[in-house]
Amino acid sequence: MSGESDLIKLYSQRILALAADIPHQGRLDAPQASLRKRAPLCGSTVTIDLDMADGRITRFAQDVKACALGQAAAALMGAAIIGRSRDEVARARDALRAMLNEGAAPPVAPFNGYEVLTPACEYRNRHASIMLSLEATVEAMDAAAQAQSA
Repeated sequence: MSGESDLIKLYSQRILALAADIPHQGRLDAPQASLRKRAPLCGSTVTIDLDMADGRITRFAQDVKACALGQAAAALMGAAIIGRSRDEVARARDALRAMLNEGAAPPVAPFNGYEVLTPACEYRNRHASIMLSLEATVEAMDAAAQAQSA
């Protein structure tokens, strides 16, 4: 990829539309778990608030401060997150990481749509922002499970 056409491809209309409409944007009152995660390379941050019952997310909110790619990834995750188990979220995280780093297939349903981020595979400096919401959600789910068992 090179030049201005590469940036246009990277920040496609679909990515920009996703970034503009992030589900569950904001914060929860009195969540079981709250976790803030920062991508050191680019400075993107996400704060995840969630509640869980029977190992599944029942309430969820995310405060996303990231580039359009990180926002688009958060939007895709947010569209499918309610009712998901830790294993489902971890599988999506691992599939997204493999897609970005190894050219593997994108995450499957219910976490579909990540193929829109395929042009970012060549931009390793953007990977941390793209991974941020899924990584933070898995960590927040772990924190909620620990709080419930304490």
